[in-house]
Amino acid sequence: MDQPTQPGRTADLRDYLAAERTLLAWIRTGLALMGFGFVVARFALFLQQVHVVPHAPSVESSGLSLWFGTALIVAGVAVNLFSAWHHARLVRSMDRSQTITAHSTAPAVAISLFLALVGIGMAIYLISVRDSAYSPSENIKEISMAANPSNGILSKASNHSVDETLEKLQRTLQAKGVTVFAVVDHSGEAEKAGLKMPPTKLVIFGNPKAGTPLMLAAPSTAIDLPLKILISEDAQGKVWISYSSPEYLQQRHGFPKELLQNVAVVETLASSAGA
Repeated sequence: MDQPTQPGRTADLRDYLAAERTLLAWIRTGLALMGFGFVVARFALFLQQVHVVPHAPSVESSGLSLWFGTALIVAGVAVNLFSAWHHARLVRSMDRSQTITAHSTAPAVAISLFLALVGIGMAIYLISVRDSAYSPSENIKEISMAANPSNGILSKASNHSVDETLEKLQRTLQAKGVTVFAVVDHSGEAEKAGLKMPPTKLVIFGNPKAGTPLMLAAPSTAIDLPLKILISEDAQGKVWISYSSPEYLQQRHGFPKELLQNVAVVETLASSAGA
């Protein structure tokens, strides 16, 4: 980092200007590290924004990118502090007409190695993110809020077609002794009217033993009972299983929390149908 002067001579203006240029170069390096670190730290958020799919979940997770970004920011701060200290020491030496030797290349080499390691780590991280993003097993287990989380609707991705998912759900309901009151084929009715609509079917089901206590505790619950599960296909051909969140229903109607289990079965049914 030093700009060496000739041994035994007094430093002149050019030496001071050279030292100042070196300081500014290191400051630019530090600022670049901090700026790049901030971008890397927010990279997980960027991935969430560009990987937009219907019913995409909102995940409060930054992954390893947060640690990579923080490391770069800390490195940038360290570079600026070290360069300021080194420049002050160099100027004092020139003021005293002390002999200035050639500077060490260790700081530049250390930063190069550090950036190389961070780059390798980020490359590995990007590969792992890409693999997980296209993993079918992860997509099947995906649980997401709808476009408007305040409406209380949750969605799970299904690994089957609409009809196959419906068939699995009906078999599960029958095995559990749950009554299926109706299956509304919205897309079928649309076709009868000469309109086109992606496969969309609504299953209405329930059990009086579970629903009656809810309606007795909170009569308004009858608006959302019997329970419903919507099986639909989006524009990209992906099938989703949607239902009202049990917690949302409890908050909406105010029935006792100990009765929450009476409607919580809808989550198990949705998971079973989409698996």
